[in-house]
Amino acid sequence: MSKCLFVTGGAGFIGSALVRLLVNNTKYSIINIDKLTYAGNLESLKSIENSPNYSFVQADICDSEKINGLFNKYKPSGIIHLAAESHVDRSITGPNEFIQTNIVGTYNLLECARTYYNSLGDKSDFKFVHVSTDEVFGSLGETGYFSESTSYDPRSPYSASKASSDLLVRAWFHTYNFPIVITNCTNNYGPYHFPEKLIPLIINNALQLKSLPVYGNGKNIRDWLYVDDHARGLLLAFECGTIGESYCIGGHNERNNIQVVNTICSILDELKPRVDGKRYSDLITFVTDRQGHDYRYAMDPSKIMRDLGWKPLEDFDSGIRKTVQWFLDNKEWVEHVQSGDYQKWINKNYENR
Repeated sequence: MSKCLFVTGGAGFIGSALVRLLVNNTKYSIINIDKLTYAGNLESLKSIENSPNYSFVQADICDSEKINGLFNKYKPSGIIHLAAESHVDRSITGPNEFIQTNIVGTYNLLECARTYYNSLGDKSDFKFVHVSTDEVFGSLGETGYFSESTSYDPRSPYSASKASSDLLVRAWFHTYNFPIVITNCTNNYGPYHFPEKLIPLIINNALQLKSLPVYGNGKNIRDWLYVDDHARGLLLAFECGTIGESYCIGGHNERNNIQVVNTICSILDELKPRVDGKRYSDLITFVTDRQGHDYRYAMDPSKIMRDLGWKPLEDFDSGIRKTVQWFLDNKEWVEHVQSGDYQKWINKNYENR
């Protein structure tokens, strides 16, 4: 008999990658719980939407009545919690939604899950995996790496809200003996990435011969993680992670932003040359730097590699080529996001499948 798992935020970029992985693993029955904000895209789940071990429920994790009802109805063996507002720029201009979803929503989900957990006769099989970010750790200089022992030092409304949610999850473990695992990941990229993020923005702007905006001098450094590698890490954290522990998931693929943009331009020059004979890099434009822009993120994934046997299958060179090719091959998906047509899928009824 398959285990029922809740995935919150399963229509988002990372969440949809995880849902596709889990649904194709027949020992799980997946309930995808997503509010379907602008970043939730059910078209990213077309390949598995009719699978017998998959159901979608549109719900807000801040709605305790709805969430409690889902626990009573489906009786899950665990939760992998990804539902979050995640775009740093949006958190700077409008932090309220980040406070509500990332902090209040996580609190509400924890309380609903704790009530359900306390009702179980056999509690040994239940686990709450909370998915977080490297941004809670602040900013690095030229050297060093974030690890599970790094002190928190968030710098943006987004990272502060995620740090707050992490601390709530830890508190529920220590105060209530609630079975949690926390993961912190580096910057994800790959197929189905929402176009406002750096890599898909650059790919899509380049294909439309629009300017390619780069913050500041382009020297800010990120450690890039292919999204399917991250999804495998999350599954391992659920299946094998030690209760109360945290795991850093990073790709060991540091690149500064201008390197990322130039790499994309070079791949596009090869795969889809401009008809005017110019190079895509001619479109690069440096723009005013982001407020409070952290200089460098880099993660030491030694613990999850050693303890859980995880390792990335893609390095940046292979992963970014796959990503560019995917966007070239899936123009309809991109067009639906850019036009807003993808939101029409919200009206479909998945809950009773």
